[in-house]
Amino acid sequence: MTQSLPIRQRYRFTWNDLGDIAQGRPHLGPLLPVAVYRLVQYTMKEVLEAEFGPEKTGRIFVAAGRRAGQEFCQNLLDPSLEPDAFLAQFQAKLKELAIGILRLERGDLGNIEFLLNVSEDLDCSGLPCTNEVVCQYDEGFIAGVFEAYTGRPYVAKEIDCWASGDRVCRFQVTKRQEP
Repeated sequence: MTQSLPIRQRYRFTWNDLGDIAQGRPHLGPLLPVAVYRLVQYTMKEVLEAEFGPEKTGRIFVAAGRRAGQEFCQNLLDPSLEPDAFLAQFQAKLKELAIGILRLERGDLGNIEFLLNVSEDLDCSGLPCTNEVVCQYDEGFIAGVFEAYTGRPYVAKEIDCWASGDRVCRFQVTKRQEP
């Protein structure tokens, strides 16, 4: 007779939930094709939109990205760095992990308000043009990184996207206004 496992009341992500990838994938390693990542993301988006509609799904993707960005910053970046060094480290880590190539177009590093772009973006580079921005997860991810870095709320709004006909994703990053 098999014993049933307890059901968790509420899942709360921790970095340990990623597991020991080297132990678990000794032959396949930590990498997977971008198409597989997108398969998960876009089928999840389809199901969520069918259940909740496009607006709520967008908010869910932003919230999930924000949570991921916070964890990313806390576990893979050094939040004690000065703004220019932190941004350089963030750029290097995104490239190392093949998430995208981050560039600062203009901004105020002291106030963490700027325009940045990501080329070869994991989420959308190479998608067909649909005349819309589709990187809600990235919006949340970028905001989450800067929230974890500064301890203040941020918003990242995608203003250009590969899917809207551009060849980079462009994000306006600003402090989120408190209500």
